[in-house]
Amino acid sequence: MKKLTREFYNRDTLKVASELIGKILVREYGGDILSARIVETEAYIGAIDKASHCYKGETDRTKVMFGPPGYAYVYLIYGMYYCFNVVTEGEGCGSGVLIRGIEPIENIEIMSFNRYGKRLKDITKQQLKNISNGPGKLCKALNISKNENKLDLTKDELYIIDDGFKDFNLERSKRINIDYAEEAKDFLWRFTMNRL
Repeated sequence: MKKLTREFYNRDTLKVASELIGKILVREYGGDILSARIVETEAYIGAIDKASHCYKGETDRTKVMFGPPGYAYVYLIYGMYYCFNVVTEGEGCGSGVLIRGIEPIENIEIMSFNRYGKRLKDITKQQLKNISNGPGKLCKALNISKNENKLDLTKDELYIIDDGFKDFNLERSKRINIDYAEEAKDFLWRFTMNRL
């Protein structure tokens, strides 16, 4: 297994978004290691994408997105849910990939407590299915918040590794919940894993 390098992120955003599918997101905190396989992503390219936070240019909020690739961009939506993105392409591009869904691998017991305040044995099958199958859900399960905004993803606190997993087909579709984005709502920039 190898940690993804800055060079991996410093490429076309759509390529990065598609190739993140199947990789493992790792979160280290409090002496524990939480890991999960990435199963859904969405690409956002500021220069041409009305759904992107960077479409209208750099702001204090989006500054990290215009910096070097391989950093975390974490923001709050609806005043209650965090979303985790990886910055892609070169400095000044304002591009990134939203991690939309993950499947737990290691320390799901801790994810259950983070997500529901309950031990794994005390949650329902439906709760288990929904533990990290959305951007806000996965951030809660992995304890990702604004504290992780601007983290270097090539370091040791939050990072992505490649274990060579390829046992799936890649599906491509329209992104979710961006009907306001005019023509950008029809871009096929959402990538999902379809296991074989």
